[in-house]
Amino acid sequence: MFLAFFTLLVGFQIKHFIADYLLQTSWIIAGKGKLSSLGGYAHAGIHVLGSLVVLLLVQTPLPALLGLLAAEFVIHYGLDYSKVGYGRGVDQSGNAKRFWALHGLDQLLHQLTYAGMIYVAMRALGYT
Repeated sequence: MFLAFFTLLVGFQIKHFIADYLLQTSWIIAGKGKLSSLGGYAHAGIHVLGSLVVLLLVQTPLPALLGLLAAEFVIHYGLDYSKVGYGRGVDQSGNAKRFWALHGLDQLLHQLTYAGMIYVAMRALGYT
């Protein structure tokens, strides 16, 4: 049980860093917050692909796997879309405190998503 939990926790953290900080290109960033742009969808898809790898490492059963990936896509896209809206006009140089508070809120909500995903995966694996 501990190994599955640890794999999920660390795997999601590494995946999040790679997807949010290493693989975001300018067109992905520019596309967030626009329903008609592919950037936000591509970014959410990158997160889903990373989560697929992590969830497969612990052999998450297929129904839970598919549900978690679909939910993550919708939630991740929605959080990023919302962040563009509530963060509009807030930049680090003009209002650093508000910028970092909003950035921290965004990251907190993503981390809480992973907590929920870990809970569902652990239950699906029979660890209740």
